Amino acid sequence: MKIVLILPRGGIYRRKTGAFPIFIRYSPLTLPSLVSLLPKEIDIDIKTYDEGVEDIDKEKIEADLIGITCVTGAAPRAYAYADYFRSRGIKVVMGGVHATLLPDEAAKHVDAVITGLANETWPQLIRDFKAGQMKKLYAASDDLSYAGWPDPVRSINKGKKFISINSIQATYGCTNRCEFCVTPYTCKDYKHRPIEDVIRELKNIRGKYVEFVDPSPIEDVEYAKKLFRAMIPLKKKWVGCATTRIGFDDELLDLATKSGCKGLLIGFESVTQNNLNRISKGFNKADKYYELVDKLHKKHIAIMGCFVFGLDTDQKDVFKNTVDFVNKANIDLPRYTVNTPFPSTGLFARMKKENRLLTKFWAMYDAQHVVIKPKNMTAEELQKGHHWAWKKTYNWKFIIKRLAHARSFTGVLLLANYAYRHYGRSLPRYDRKEMEKDLKI
Repeated sequence: MKIVLILPRGGIYRRKTGAFPIFIRYSPLTLPSLVSLLPKEIDIDIKTYDEGVEDIDKEKIEADLIGITCVTGAAPRAYAYADYFRSRGIKVVMGGVHATLLPDEAAKHVDAVITGLANETWPQLIRDFKAGQMKKLYAASDDLSYAGWPDPVRSINKGKKFISINSIQATYGCTNRCEFCVTPYTCKDYKHRPIEDVIRELKNIRGKYVEFVDPSPIEDVEYAKKLFRAMIPLKKKWVGCATTRIGFDDELLDLATKSGCKGLLIGFESVTQNNLNRISKGFNKADKYYELVDKLHKKHIAIMGCFVFGLDTDQKDVFKNTVDFVNKANIDLPRYTVNTPFPSTGLFARMKKENRLLTKFWAMYDAQHVVIKPKNMTAEELQKGHHWAWKKTYNWKFIIKRLAHARSFTGVLLLANYAYRHYGRSLPRYDRKEMEKDLKI
């Protein structure tokens, strides 16, 4: 059986057309995990394509089954691929975030849809396909076991232009319900793998650097502490995500540091407490941000700080206020997004009810385009302010100032800041007309 797996990318993040001049992205776990789940009893010839680092010559692809996985911003391109391959008589299955959010829409373009985590459903679909009994829908069970998973087949990404292929995940879902986040909708509960499984996988990863891709790995604090304690003897160096809570549990932060933490992506979201309260992220304390950043830097932990523009209480001064904080606090690698109501979320329902949706062209739902009517400014002002913040933040003067305070990964941070400087300055060219090119596969 010949199976081909495809990870389409939106225009901003696709090879050649994308906004990054160099590859600073790590390998996603999706395709390596799907390959690891292939039924061992079936002889399968597997090929994988990630459009972030490689081109796809669709005419040369021969397969019995095509698997496509995508986020919402890449959905139009994913559908274009699905329609094309089905026109050639090839069966197509789709999973991932967007298919989970809108399974009925995805079903119009494919032969089968997988929703939620595919650890059980993907191998079952393949067995059904071989038996000529593939169903239209495969949904993750509520009692999915998180133990005994096979290691992702990272070797499929060797030689591809990723900065690292050593991604790993210990926890799934999130206990928080931030209004704009899709995580609670794609994984309803907060689950974690057995610590011994995570440690075994870490030991099997070659090299000392790894990336945890968990959306929020410290929500079960006791689990996180046990995991960090178990990681200390491995002497790995790792980066990952965390909420601001990590800075206010001294034991947790100390254990994270001892376990090898060298960088954290933290969703600050807003420098205004009223905004944070409105989006159900009141546990972020804006008046404690400087203290948090200082604590992490003293532990030699670099910070990728994420901020959202276009929240309902944002005024026109939000761009300057945020950039001022970023530069004064010396956030190592700032990232800005636009408030985006992903389909089937509570925010999407509210925006639709308030008649504030500007488009349902999913390629624009990449968190860099304005797709709603903001409350206290025009859509044009929001988009312009967003672009200004990127450009202002990644002025060389501010890059040098921020990195002068960096205490870890300085070489990587310089490379990443250079790449984000190019990224931010490239964003204005990705208008609606440019994004419509996603449909041309």
